[in-house]
Amino acid sequence: MQAALHLLYPPQCLSCGGLVESVFALCPDCWRDTPFITGLVCDSCGTPLPGEDDATVHCDDCLTLARPWDQGRAALVYRDRARNLTLALKHGDRTDLAQPAARWLYRAAQPILRPGMIVAPIPLHWFRLFRRRYNQSALLSAALAKAADLPHIPDLLIRPRRTPTQDGRDRDARFRNVTGAIRAHPRHAPRLKGAEVLLIDDVMTSGATLAAATEACLAAGARRVSIAVLARVAKDA
Repeated sequence: MQAALHLLYPPQCLSCGGLVESVFALCPDCWRDTPFITGLVCDSCGTPLPGEDDATVHCDDCLTLARPWDQGRAALVYRDRARNLTLALKHGDRTDLAQPAARWLYRAAQPILRPGMIVAPIPLHWFRLFRRRYNQSALLSAALAKAADLPHIPDLLIRPRRTPTQDGRDRDARFRNVTGAIRAHPRHAPRLKGAEVLLIDDVMTSGATLAAATEACLAAGARRVSIAVLARVAKDA
């Protein structure tokens, strides 16, 4: 049956649509142009750094601005094909990208995963969710939790206050924009007591939204929070 389906509908590259050997794959050219993060990374945000992959180090941003979470990882640098794929998942109704993207993210996040961690997405305000029809971060978190065999709570956090987009804002304005905008869902507050949490988002720029979500988890009693993002905006990108 699978062979027959491949004859009728040959697998296509996730990025350019060219023919590939298996589903949910990139063709060689698109793979080469997709900046996967490997080697030494910042232990707080996952941005790639020069050096040997056997040390715990932090990038300039994370040294300058204290992060409320413990550790962080990213699968891609937000540029080139990675930027196109991330935007297609977020704004282009390309929900088919969530499964392969979550596999990339799972591979990047493995060093910071812990048994029993609660996996949860950065929430959307209900109005934005209504307009977009899905939360791309929740699609990523559900697939990653399944791959890692970890509990997933898609509505662990809520966003009761509607905030303007972060696009075009400087770092300080981004932090002001999301201050107090995210909190723990009252129904799940007991699960957060003493818990370890992994927060999932599609893109990290300044880290303001992830910081607000982390602080909401800690305020509800979480013992430890880590973050994982599909793509990290890097200064040298």
